Amino acid sequence: MKLYPMKFKKVLIPKVWGGRNLEEKLNIELPESGDYGESWEVSSHPNGMSIVENGDLKGKTLQELFDEYKGELVGEEIYKNHPDRFPLLIKYLDVNDRLSIQVHPNDEVALKKHNELGKYESWYIMYASDDAKLIMGMKPGFNKEKFLEKSKNNDFSDMFNEVSVKSGDIIDVIPGTVHASLTGSVIFAEIQENSDITYRIYDFDRIEKNGKKRELHLDLAADVIDFDRKINILDTNFKAGEKRKQISDTPYYSIEKIKIEENLKDENFNMIIYSILNGKGKLFYEDQILDLNMGETVLVPANVKVEVKGNLEILRSLAK
Repeated sequence: MKLYPMKFKKVLIPKVWGGRNLEEKLNIELPESGDYGESWEVSSHPNGMSIVENGDLKGKTLQELFDEYKGELVGEEIYKNHPDRFPLLIKYLDVNDRLSIQVHPNDEVALKKHNELGKYESWYIMYASDDAKLIMGMKPGFNKEKFLEKSKNNDFSDMFNEVSVKSGDIIDVIPGTVHASLTGSVIFAEIQENSDITYRIYDFDRIEKNGKKRELHLDLAADVIDFDRKINILDTNFKAGEKRKQISDTPYYSIEKIKIEENLKDENFNMIIYSILNGKGKLFYEDQILDLNMGETVLVPANVKVEVKGNLEILRSLAK
């Protein structure tokens, strides 16, 4: 069966730090009650498997597609680099309360300890309240010993670097970078390696529904924290006349931000993933038309020609 541009059923993840903004600001339909923190958009991870929503392959999982189509889906070059698993995981996040302070391991550690990839991720801030502040990195003067000494006494004061963010910012969160949200609320698109490994450092002493605090992973975290990591926040907002620019280039993927005012003709020898940031339009492929709306995500398989028409802003992500 021939491959074509695909949307997937959203996998909605409840989180203690989530809210209802995925629905209120991105028009993502949520269950009637509960706080939701994540919508997994394109995922072959067992913790949140994507299922095709449109066309002849409707009902197939992304893992089934990857197993069957291999390089035809992701591109021969990408398949050669990632023969064992689909390379990326794409999400939208609503951080409406404090995201737990955490760190991710790199590939080497994650594969050795968990048989998972590491978690290199990028956050594109779609919305930020005026008081939005994140934790990104450690304050100077900390090492593994000092970190463990303080954290094991549940003393997390004066330890973390705080940064303000606004809509249009992007941050590459490199493995080893301590990160969290602190004040305000943010909604962001997350492009990351296909992994779900997180070492939790501190969860602000919140109590879950079972009456217990969430599990911490202080020793695992201490082994992977990059205590000297400096954070770079890039303002991607378009200046006068700008319509397209690369906003992230990592070892695992690259991301472009594109403003489409009339049309975009697109094709790549590897797959393309569009995240719709705002506006609306239509994607044309042969005799197919897909509506594109804010908060949606589309996977365009390798070597498939498409045309996007409308008035919208998108992220265009390519795996490596």
